[in-house]
Amino acid sequence: MELFNYYRSSASYRVRIALALKGLDYDYRAVHLRRNEQFQESYAAVSAARLVPLLRDGDAVVTQSLAIIEYLDETHPEPPLLPADAAGRARVRALALDIACEIHPLNNLRVLRFLVHDLKLADEDKNRWARHWIETGLETVERQLAARPAVFCHGETPTLADCVLVPQILNARRFDCRLDHVPQVMRVFETCMRLPAFADTHPERCPDAEP
Repeated sequence: MELFNYYRSSASYRVRIALALKGLDYDYRAVHLRRNEQFQESYAAVSAARLVPLLRDGDAVVTQSLAIIEYLDETHPEPPLLPADAAGRARVRALALDIACEIHPLNNLRVLRFLVHDLKLADEDKNRWARHWIETGLETVERQLAARPAVFCHGETPTLADCVLVPQILNARRFDCRLDHVPQVMRVFETCMRLPAFADTHPERCPDAEP
């Protein structure tokens, strides 16, 4: 398997966590987003969206981090990243989507670039935009975790939701977001970071990491 990703991409980090949780080996292919390597012809020929991550597994080419993780869960079922029951699977997917769809797109690199380059926002206004959507979005996740406290986002083992939650907290810290208002979120984050699958795939430990 080959994973095309960028060390600072939170979507890429999600997939690295999932691969580590399942103990799967893969070739690390770095695509530097800030240098616009995603637009090079060689990568654009593989990725129609010119985005990372992208997983190539034999003849299968899978894009979008959540789709990749579910693909891994179906092709390598152990350990499972989705609960066995339908209601549990729906809750885990909803938690993941609350972050991947409601928070992450609004602090994505290409969105922030548009705010600065096209809408001419100052850097502080751009950062204020990101902080607002991250902080309010995490409040939604906090309410759900507080309603059904568990060791991880759902139950006693990491799931798809945890794979998505952890990278978003790193984004929150990068934008100096306040996090004292989401104690359950932070408790789950700290629990996850004690596991090698989360710690060893941290952006700072990637081969393309920069100082």
